[in-house]
Amino acid sequence: MAFQKDLFAQQHVLVTGATQGIGAGVANYLASLGARVTAVGLDRGDGSLSAGVRVVLADVSDPESTQRVFDDIDSLDALVNCAGIIRRGAEHQVEVFEKVVSVNLTGTMRMCTASRALLKVSRGAIVNMASMLSFFGGAMVPGYAASKGGVAQLTKSLALAYAGDKIRVNAVAPGWIATPLTQALQDDPARSKPILSRTPLGRWGTPEDVAGCVAFLCSPAAAFMTGVILPVDGGYLVA
Repeated sequence: MAFQKDLFAQQHVLVTGATQGIGAGVANYLASLGARVTAVGLDRGDGSLSAGVRVVLADVSDPESTQRVFDDIDSLDALVNCAGIIRRGAEHQVEVFEKVVSVNLTGTMRMCTASRALLKVSRGAIVNMASMLSFFGGAMVPGYAASKGGVAQLTKSLALAYAGDKIRVNAVAPGWIATPLTQALQDDPARSKPILSRTPLGRWGTPEDVAGCVAFLCSPAAAFMTGVILPVDGGYLVA
């Protein structure tokens, strides 16, 4: 435990894409620090969420579904946008490309816009989910790479736009994290070995590695940080 257990006591945090993978790790970690967490997902996930996390079913690419998330929310201290999809190999099809961008980029913007008024009241924080592919291209995933590049620029733009409301907007950029999204890569030695050999810390990251950095960006310790894209990658970016 890197933070005090009551760091987010009495605070409400909304986490999208939170029923598995990085999102679930973030939701559980913030709940362990005292936050009242609402987890948004397409389904109830794989059972990895802790008992105290409230689950709301919604699709961030659908405006009406997104709006329903906020129907019974009267206060909010932080928004963490983890909802994302990847369709390796299929993203050169325009309709698949559009769907990936709709979830990863437009969905992030939709959630930021919907939460702005509540976060203005609390002087809260937003943490978006960028990626190593915010910095690099991806031959098999043009939609994912484009959307994550967009998330980085969106984060910087909203940091400027929301500063007058005292809302901080930052992002984390995970490297290679062991989640269901990367399971196929983990299981294939021919693809996993080059990833690990380039990662100076020599291992796959965990959702908890990302969650600690999200907690920092939501906390008072980051009170003078906004517009930051924070790599959480075991050194992959600089190798």
